[in-house]
Amino acid sequence: MRLTSSHPLPAPSTSPRTRRRRLRLLAAGISVTALLAAGCSGGAEGSGPSGSSTTLIAYTGQAGDYQLNFNPFSPSEIGSRGKIYETLFFINKTAASDPKPLLGTEYTWNEDGTQLDVTLREGVTWTDGEAFDADDVVFTYQMLLDTPGINSTGFDGTVSKVDATHVTFTWDAPAFTKGPDTLSSIVIVPEHLWRDIDPETDVVEDPVGTGAFTLGDFKGQAFTLTANPDYWGGEPAVSAVRFLALSGNQAGADAIAAGTIDWQTGPIPDMANTSRNFPNYDTGSIAQAQMVLGACANADLGCEGPQTDPAVRQALFHAVDRTQLNRLAFQDTAVEISPTFALTRSQESTISASVEPKVAPSTAQPEEASRVLEAAGWTRGADGIYEKDGERLALTVEVVTGWTDYITAIQAVSEQAKAAGIEVDAAQSSWNEWTDKRLKGNFELVIDSLHQGPAPDPFYVYSYFYDSRMTSPVGETALGNNYSRFADPAVDAALDELARLSPEDTAGRQAQFDVIQAAVVEQMPYVPLMTGSNTSVWNTAKFSGWPVDGDQYAFPAVWSAFDAAEVFKTLTPNSAD
Repeated sequence: MRLTSSHPLPAPSTSPRTRRRRLRLLAAGISVTALLAAGCSGGAEGSGPSGSSTTLIAYTGQAGDYQLNFNPFSPSEIGSRGKIYETLFFINKTAASDPKPLLGTEYTWNEDGTQLDVTLREGVTWTDGEAFDADDVVFTYQMLLDTPGINSTGFDGTVSKVDATHVTFTWDAPAFTKGPDTLSSIVIVPEHLWRDIDPETDVVEDPVGTGAFTLGDFKGQAFTLTANPDYWGGEPAVSAVRFLALSGNQAGADAIAAGTIDWQTGPIPDMANTSRNFPNYDTGSIAQAQMVLGACANADLGCEGPQTDPAVRQALFHAVDRTQLNRLAFQDTAVEISPTFALTRSQESTISASVEPKVAPSTAQPEEASRVLEAAGWTRGADGIYEKDGERLALTVEVVTGWTDYITAIQAVSEQAKAAGIEVDAAQSSWNEWTDKRLKGNFELVIDSLHQGPAPDPFYVYSYFYDSRMTSPVGETALGNNYSRFADPAVDAALDELARLSPEDTAGRQAQFDVIQAAVVEQMPYVPLMTGSNTSVWNTAKFSGWPVDGDQYAFPAVWSAFDAAEVFKTLTPNSAD
């Protein structure tokens, strides 16, 4: 294992929205043909424009050259998580299902949720031939505890070895909600190599894992992972995965048109007719990115502007024509959204019986918006825009320059809101400026999306975005994802209670969801727009087994590391070299 010393970059957001949008900030001036030619040089060659019939060519959205780094704990890591290094289990976020055994085969909780016992898989070897066992698991989790800078999941338990194939995790308080991250978000590394590595600063050039793939060749414009012939689960039918660096979304769309890549997750023109326009390709998607107008909502923490009035946020909710918004901005790929932010596809059973409507209206309701505003003391001015105490109801939405679909969305919402007496304008800025404003609370509204957690459970959205302990006063960077500065003691208490309850206690959990959702819907610090789809375009002529409706065994996004690993292991080439 070769190492070089480096200081990792600041951790990027993990939200699907962030990963997808960063591409739009980069110029698309580099020739796609030249990049593909350079990227594929030295790699597998074979039939068809996308190389060997058993090699999958993937584009994750990487814009600019790859920097060699296979340290899975580094924010600048480029492709080892899930593929080279494995977790104990895989959890499919798209549906309620049992965790899939990987390096772990079984797990059990004690009754009060303070102890988690895991049985490990026998007969697994690292790719350097050394045996995998419980010592590697204990070493990995202890390394997280000893190195807070890499402990991105916030693991705070203890871990101990029972014997070579059993480990025990313990916590001082019930930790049921920490189970998914503990089991499925932390990759295991070999103690015999990593005890000599600084996990914060070292760049791993020659990774040794237990996964289905190993590192083949590396160049700045492309690198290859090759199938591990000694993989405990059997050698994958996909013989290699070639990851290309292109210049952005347009380059990815051009590569699909040229037939030179097999999988990308990102927009292409006329996506609904992909299979007609490109007969070798089809699309697969799932809607999980809950698009919102996030408000700096808490005047007590320093937020300023009309949006600090809950009635204004409620009025915006009713003013939006979501059918029109979907058509104009999202190619009709977005789907309904619940004002509770429980996903209607996989979490519908958790929506409180007292919440109405269960989903946001598909058409605008300007009369209802006016009723809400006037009940709160707003009066319509001579220009048709509401005002109160000398303040016009004029709002600015922050958006990143180049986020074309979101810019179009704001334009549509602006026209719709005007009919309800609300003035909405967009302010474009760079990614860095937008991020700084959002995290420090220096905004009125931002267009963004709420991201899901490690399991299909709305608890994670609530804990990420509504916990008052995860925010800060305006001017200070939010401690967590709660950039709206929302605070409600009843919600905090309900989150604490949910963390103590067993996932099997559906009645007890629902009582807490009822408390949270009542506040979420009434105060609406994040105004629900629609649930956006992360849509993949993939080569169905070359490979079978993609995660489509009816068999959505993983989240269908090539940049989602652990999900992509499951896809690569599942696919079958339609022909062999």
